[in-house]
Amino acid sequence: MRDYIPINKNSLPERFEIELAADTFVMEVNYNQTCNFFTVDLYSVDNEAIILGEKLVLNVPLWHDSVDRRLPAPSLVVLDESNQTKRITFDNFMVTTFLFIDDIAPDEDLSEVSV
Repeated sequence: MRDYIPINKNSLPERFEIELAADTFVMEVNYNQTCNFFTVDLYSVDNEAIILGEKLVLNVPLWHDSVDRRLPAPSLVVLDESNQTKRITFDNFMVTTFLFIDDIAPDEDLSEVSV
């Protein structure tokens, strides 16, 4: 079962430390109210900017088009596991769409994973 990153969308911007694989990062989640989208800023544990303003897009891994050895090993991706949502909105974020740590092997059968 995938883990998701809990985000309080009513308290944005929200900045927090997160451990991904063996590394610790600082993430800041922001919301653009005018255009109705979320972004993520990623920093090293020492607050050195790695990538700023990465837009959250449904089913697209964060930083998918970036090559930087400092990026976290597991993919982070916003998913709606029911496949009912077409895009991320303020109303559906953290209700039906969640920022998941995508660390499940592609060939792993989720129905066989014990919970």
